[in-house]
Amino acid sequence: MLLNKKMYRNINIYIPLTVIVLIIIGFFAISSAVEINRIGSNGIIYLQKQVIATLTGIFIVIFIQFFDYRVFKEYYKLIFWTMIITLFMTRMYGVNISGGRRWLDLGFINFQPSELSKIALILVLASVLDRKNEFDSIIDLILPFLYFLIPFSLIVVENDLGTALVLLAILIIMLYVAGVNKKFLYVFFGGGFLTIIAVIASHLYFNTPLPFLKEYQLNRLVAFINPGIDPRGIGYNIIQSKIALGSGRFFGKGLFDGTQNQLNFLPEKHTDFIFSVIGEEFGFIGIFIIIALYVFLFWQLFKVVLEAKDNFGKLVVSGIIAMFFFHVVENIGMTMGVMPITGIPLPFISYGGTSMVVSLIAIGIVLNINIRKKKLHF
Repeated sequence: MLLNKKMYRNINIYIPLTVIVLIIIGFFAISSAVEINRIGSNGIIYLQKQVIATLTGIFIVIFIQFFDYRVFKEYYKLIFWTMIITLFMTRMYGVNISGGRRWLDLGFINFQPSELSKIALILVLASVLDRKNEFDSIIDLILPFLYFLIPFSLIVVENDLGTALVLLAILIIMLYVAGVNKKFLYVFFGGGFLTIIAVIASHLYFNTPLPFLKEYQLNRLVAFINPGIDPRGIGYNIIQSKIALGSGRFFGKGLFDGTQNQLNFLPEKHTDFIFSVIGEEFGFIGIFIIIALYVFLFWQLFKVVLEAKDNFGKLVVSGIIAMFFFHVVENIGMTMGVMPITGIPLPFISYGGTSMVVSLIAIGIVLNINIRKKKLHF
């Protein structure tokens, strides 16, 4: 269904404006992280790729607006099987980078299907959950769990634990919004969480086998609990990140003047630890602005949930909120040492073409639901 002038009036302009501000901040942070100010650094290449990914995402955002979002519900099975096929292809033919086979080489770019699977899962789960009015028994949850477990398992075997946890957060929030019996949620997820903690503790103290975690993933958990146990090894990333954040103090050291950043003490500074770069160079003020922008964005997204004209729209936006919220809390938390390192990006700010495009697609879907919101009568 094509747009008309009345739909334009419905758009929550604060959402795209907030996203644009975050993206611009990200451009500056990435420029510093890749040392674009140094001759021969080739940092401009990273910035150019990020700009291209952003423009691609913006084009998709505009394109999405010309279709009613409910079309996704009609083709949810096609979306699901496309997601599964691409994840299988990644498992079979993917490029191995940093210990994980997560990327497909398309010739001109490396594409990460697990990133797009977040949006795909949200649309699929919303379609499945919208078809039932009540979830009073475990049998009612079998189908949603199957649609979740298949992509979840494929991503876990790719050693992409961070993305797998994002999918889990999406599932929990969408089940809650769909009205699933809270007792089921407590038993499944509360019991599951306690079991995982017990298994990991048993491995650390009694050396019992731990087949579902790689050695580097276990080291991240150990470093999270006690980074000082190996400050030059598994605890190095967290320690350097804390130093960077603390050295920024209130006003920061200034753009391109962060010593932890510019002297390359800070690891993965343009991706996982971009927040540490901001903290060092823009100080508490910069950190406060970033967090305030995210809080404001979540508030506006929540308003879209309340104004959505159908349950499918509410479920989709709720899943997108869960996705962004987990990314923000986990990424900021791991740079401060209050969350384990998982390697997931900070939305709209971290370097990463696939992440940027997928994040903008999510915003495009939210705006689509927003402009077709229910009519308010007074």
